[in-house]
Amino acid sequence: MKLEFAKWIIILFGLFIIVAGFIMLFKPKKARTILREFASTNFKNYTEITIRLIVGIAFIFYSDFSKSPEIFKIFGWFMLITALILYFVPRKLHHNFSTRSADIIKPLYFRFISPFAFVFGGLIIYNVNLL
Repeated sequence: MKLEFAKWIIILFGLFIIVAGFIMLFKPKKARTILREFASTNFKNYTEITIRLIVGIAFIFYSDFSKSPEIFKIFGWFMLITALILYFVPRKLHHNFSTRSADIIKPLYFRFISPFAFVFGGLIIYNVNLL
């Protein structure tokens, strides 16, 4: 049951990345607005970090059952460790980072980045054993 839950968290994460790619491609100004909103409130900040933590744990837990166990394990640990670090980073610093990033990444750049989101999300889903 836990394994099935982890698998679906990873699949949903892959789909989320693909949807983010479509937003970056077709609504790059919206993508920029969303990035600017990261960590803008305590609720958003800790919700984002907690979701990141859950996804990281799912990758670690499911890694031995995936098509690429080492990559899933490394990515999961990366997500987990960065989430734990972000819990201790002041929210305003996290928000300032996302705001500055949104200022740097122009809408045209989001369109250039979007194919990578499609590939990344697709690779995540592909590497989940669906049987």
